[in-house]
Amino acid sequence: MRINASLPLNSTSSPTQFPLNTTTDINATVKPFSVFDGCDHQVEGILFDLTLQIINVVVGIPANMLVIVILIAHRKEPSTSDIFLGCLAFMDIYFGVMTPISFINLYHWKSKEVWSSLKFSYGVKDTSGPLFLSCICLDRFVAVLFPVMFGQLKHIKYRLSLSVLVFCLTIAYSAAKMVGGLPNFENVFTGEILAAFVWMIVCNASILWALKKSRGAGKDEMHPMKKKAFKTVLFILCIIVLNYLPPVALFPFEDMYSPFVFRCYVQPVGFAFLNISSTIQPLSYLVRLEKVPFISDACIKKWCHCVSAERNENPPAPNPTQA
Repeated sequence: MRINASLPLNSTSSPTQFPLNTTTDINATVKPFSVFDGCDHQVEGILFDLTLQIINVVVGIPANMLVIVILIAHRKEPSTSDIFLGCLAFMDIYFGVMTPISFINLYHWKSKEVWSSLKFSYGVKDTSGPLFLSCICLDRFVAVLFPVMFGQLKHIKYRLSLSVLVFCLTIAYSAAKMVGGLPNFENVFTGEILAAFVWMIVCNASILWALKKSRGAGKDEMHPMKKKAFKTVLFILCIIVLNYLPPVALFPFEDMYSPFVFRCYVQPVGFAFLNISSTIQPLSYLVRLEKVPFISDACIKKWCHCVSAERNENPPAPNPTQA
């Protein structure tokens, strides 16, 4: 739900300057503020985006909190990408918390000040997600393709510096989005998401190629650890394509749509796929864990035993094609 509210606030029907004693005429020509920004009667795209954001509240916020708890619990044996994962989870929690406020403001408060704070949270999501994911891809890219350099750059200070840089860029972008009125400002996001998407695709494709190529001489099977890394990177690559391909495919062709269609339909739908990443990313991390957190091994074995027993009691029907 990225709606440029600066246009109705700063524009009037006539550019002519009025005398000081014609305040009534000025008020009559100023377009009133609307939280839907001209899409008051075409809210389908906006509500589609907000519907997916509800999933971020119900599933995404608990999942991101669990990711942070797990990262803190494993701080004595951290992965080099843990700081990026933690920052990304924190930003996704902040974005998810703003969703109920967005609903209340749309249908009850209708406040311009609240809408400004919401635009700041959208700026945070626009910038922090792609940049922190790009940092994670960079970390893995160097680890797989340049292991010697990776060993020299394993100190946490490098990742802390990179995280601070991402936070600064995020705050600057979000503040500019909140203020509004900057010419061609949406092109900044289009360029950012396109560059981040290309970078993440190149990094993950290079990692997959390197892992696939690293099989031993005369061996058909990949090493188990490398096979696990191969599946992990392939899984992440699919998520990146799912979340980032729609806006990358739609936003650069803004001129092909009418301003109304782009603002009320194309933009909200494209951002909806980007916003749902606040749920998909932490779930993908939790799924890849070898041990389910806060659940004992006895419970897992008991559940697996029940599932296998049920399958034995109800064997699948024979396939008539297999005689």
